[in-house]
Amino acid sequence: MDLAAVVALLLLCFGIAGVASDASDHRYKKGDSVPLYANKVGPFHNPSETYRYFDLPFCAPEHVTEIREALGEVLNGDRLVDAPYKLNFLVDLDSKQLCKKKLTKEDVAKFRSAVTKDYYFQMYFDDLPIWGFIGKVDKEGKDLGDYKYYLYRHIHFDVLYNGDRVIEITVHTDPSALVDLTEDREIEVDFTYSVKWKETSTPFEKRMEKYSLTSSQTHHLEIHWFSIINSCVTVLLLTGFLATILMRVLKNDFVKYGHDEESAEEQEETGWKYIHGDVFRFPKNKSLFAACLGSGTQLFALTVFIFVLALIGVFYPYNRGALFTALVVIYALTSGIAGYTATSFYCQLEGRNWVRNLLLTGCLFCGPLFLTFCFLNTVAIVYSATAALPFGTIVVIVLIWTLVTSPLLVLGGIAGKNSKNEFQAPCRTKKFPREIPPLPWYRGTLPQMAMAGFLPFSAIYIELYYIFASVWGHNIYTIYSILFIVFIILLIVTAFITIALTYFQLAAEDHEWWWRSFLCGGSTGLFVYAYCLYYYYARSEMSGFMQTSFFFGYMACICYGFFLMLGMVGFRAALLFVRHIYRSIKCE
Repeated sequence: MDLAAVVALLLLCFGIAGVASDASDHRYKKGDSVPLYANKVGPFHNPSETYRYFDLPFCAPEHVTEIREALGEVLNGDRLVDAPYKLNFLVDLDSKQLCKKKLTKEDVAKFRSAVTKDYYFQMYFDDLPIWGFIGKVDKEGKDLGDYKYYLYRHIHFDVLYNGDRVIEITVHTDPSALVDLTEDREIEVDFTYSVKWKETSTPFEKRMEKYSLTSSQTHHLEIHWFSIINSCVTVLLLTGFLATILMRVLKNDFVKYGHDEESAEEQEETGWKYIHGDVFRFPKNKSLFAACLGSGTQLFALTVFIFVLALIGVFYPYNRGALFTALVVIYALTSGIAGYTATSFYCQLEGRNWVRNLLLTGCLFCGPLFLTFCFLNTVAIVYSATAALPFGTIVVIVLIWTLVTSPLLVLGGIAGKNSKNEFQAPCRTKKFPREIPPLPWYRGTLPQMAMAGFLPFSAIYIELYYIFASVWGHNIYTIYSILFIVFIILLIVTAFITIALTYFQLAAEDHEWWWRSFLCGGSTGLFVYAYCLYYYYARSEMSGFMQTSFFFGYMACICYGFFLMLGMVGFRAALLFVRHIYRSIKCE
């Protein structure tokens, strides 16, 4: 069985397709009950801060039926329950009473607090998402004390159908059916709803297209293509710089160093040839370095697999939890890549304690992610939010890590140890390292990282906004082909800028390029995290401790993964370059 088949099988096992309706073929007869699930409520501007639907005192049945969900849906914060509304196929309803409920002072205070924070509700009708606000604030008065708070007590559903299938649903709240929540007093509320069915010619296969229209509108596409053109210009300028300047300098170096032996012996060696006996000296902390390479390679493989699934259409709009499921499963399956790469490279660097290296590789990314999850999950539990994972889900993730991730990591490590690969160094390393000459401040590690990270970040800057607005907002991102092009450009720019900076470092007779190339390649991750600060304060309206901690906590993990992946790309590119130039000259 090949890897693709294994991935497909595991994705099916973990329910990547999402929760299907009771009628699995989505076909109904007149009068049939069409499944309607209430999902969650929460502040509109805080996408991570969501709560169970019946945490607010809505009309609730005696026994709330919870819907069994797949792993990715639980990770996404979905908590589906049977909604109290009954929408039967092709049955119109006009102001049907849902319930008559007496709201206590505490209930009124809960609803008023929710209305103040712009709470919205989310439901799924035949797997189609619907949203609506639960109330409104009348701000006619200038002072906060003059504000009026209202709860919508009537909901109207407009449903479009084609033959025996549901095509589209929209929900409207009646602005005239309001309940005043301004004062803390008991209120009796008559909750009602209505349903109107209309026929449409839209085929069932295209019913999800409307959710992706926002990101594919003409002006949005123009911005995306402008982003790509901007990135391509960056790549062309950079490659042009390398071709005209760097290659010309290298050619002169090759001519000078490759002159006849006698003249080469007469003149003193300078520049990057002068350090040929030190350039392949293994780096300090080689176990950590090999672990960084292994984790970066695994994350690169994970990203490529995610792009493959996205491009073949697995992550269509509101395929709930598909992305989270894919991330968990594919990360588990690719752990063998991390084990093999890290241990193989560690052994090439003449490392002895490969078991410790393997443990370090396994914990390098998972460790910070696990600690971040523990803190944020505790915050979600304190808030009683749906982002808090149930104990059963945590057990499932631990089992995946124990039964899949760890064994594959060990198997990869054993295979890497037994690969018997030797480090291919064109020059022999001298016994004692040369002293690095004093260098100006701008040749230090931090200034070089700032220079290396700026260009790749500028290539992805425009696309970042749309990704953030999708992940940390309510926009939908579906143009994965454009994102893939931007990803390729990011890799090219990262590789080229790292090669250029490595050459200038070697030309300055600084032979400690190993860690520098990794840090320069990965520095884009630091720029992305700096963008998080800008996005949070200037482009979003997120607020509150929970949402803030979730945003900066999980973005720190994502940017750290970015750092490892692009650091690996930068080092691999620099290694190819360094091997090439030292193979092209005669070194004694």
